[in-house]
Amino acid sequence: MTRKRPTVHDLLSWKGQRQLSMLRIFTLDEAAAAEAAGIDIVSAPPELVTHPEYRNRAPSLFSMTGLTHLEAGTPDDYLRFSGEMLGKGADALYCSGSFETVARLSREHIPIVGHVGIVPARVTWTGGYRAVGKTAAEALEILDQCRRFEEAGAIAVEIEVVPQEVATEISARMKKLLLWSMGSGPGCDAQYLFAEDILGETRGRVPRHAQVYRNFAAEYERLQAERIAAFSEFIADIESGAFPARSQVVSMPEDELSAFRSALG
Repeated sequence: MTRKRPTVHDLLSWKGQRQLSMLRIFTLDEAAAAEAAGIDIVSAPPELVTHPEYRNRAPSLFSMTGLTHLEAGTPDDYLRFSGEMLGKGADALYCSGSFETVARLSREHIPIVGHVGIVPARVTWTGGYRAVGKTAAEALEILDQCRRFEEAGAIAVEIEVVPQEVATEISARMKKLLLWSMGSGPGCDAQYLFAEDILGETRGRVPRHAQVYRNFAAEYERLQAERIAAFSEFIADIESGAFPARSQVVSMPEDELSAFRSALG
């Protein structure tokens, strides 16, 4: 049976019933794999969500896209961008802007997802890339932010690298706001990881909260070695005369070749 793409209403109605799966994806192949595997929610760049093939590959994925407040510009710019994305197949929009911007977009019936904890576009205000909410004061500030997002009309927030105890307590207190956990424990409404971490594509340090299920990096290295070997063999065959072989070229009939050579003098 074909799976139905969930609506915002569906996601909100599932709060407290089960945890959803969520991925950050970057390619059509990842979108197709997420669809086939049964992932619930994805976050994807605008150019992927609006690709003509995207919905053919991922018809049932609830798909969030967006820009940071540093990229999007004014609330009016955000509104125009959001309308364009929804018109081209997105289901929700990420917004790292102010609560006022979130409220403005929500009043226009744009499903908005905010961000608390580690917010890459705002890390200078929280001390860089570190866990946020390890003190009671910080935890209460995150709770206040979530309440303000809920009041502003957001449908969800990404809660990134916040102590699991804090995220669990906050999630239980949000009635109309979903918490999508990236490294913030199992007490939220969705578990969110990057596809590249799951697939073992990440070079260098893998985030503490990530789980690696495959080693694509090793496979890519193997394929690159095979690629170099194939190119080297191609060069050797050219130099030895093995390429091109007779079967790989077109030959002229003997009588036509004789006539051609006679014409050449």
